[in-house]
Amino acid sequence: MNISSIVIQAKPEYVEEIIAVCEASDFCDYHFHDVEKGKIIVTIEGENIDEEMSKMKKIEQIPHVICADMMMAYSEDELDSEREKLEHSPNVPPILNDETIAFKDIVYKGDLKKKIH
Repeated sequence: MNISSIVIQAKPEYVEEIIAVCEASDFCDYHFHDVEKGKIIVTIEGENIDEEMSKMKKIEQIPHVICADMMMAYSEDELDSEREKLEHSPNVPPILNDETIAFKDIVYKGDLKKKIH
């Protein structure tokens, strides 16, 4: 299952009309809007990215929609895959448990502003 948030952009005078279409539709769920900015927030759900893209195209075809952009996405399969990787990876990188390596010889490639000597 995939869930994504969509920001719809429209002229302020059409916001209420677009919200009414979204609320009556079976392809998205309305959540929030800002009339002054002409922005509407909806979510879409789909079994896969193809289903989500199909629903996205329906939103784009609503009269007076200037654009609809996917902002946030959740993919159950992708999350499960990442959880699986975490469960099977060591908690501590092997180099930190290797007693034959001196800490001063370990190169840190993170984002420290000051180097520790």
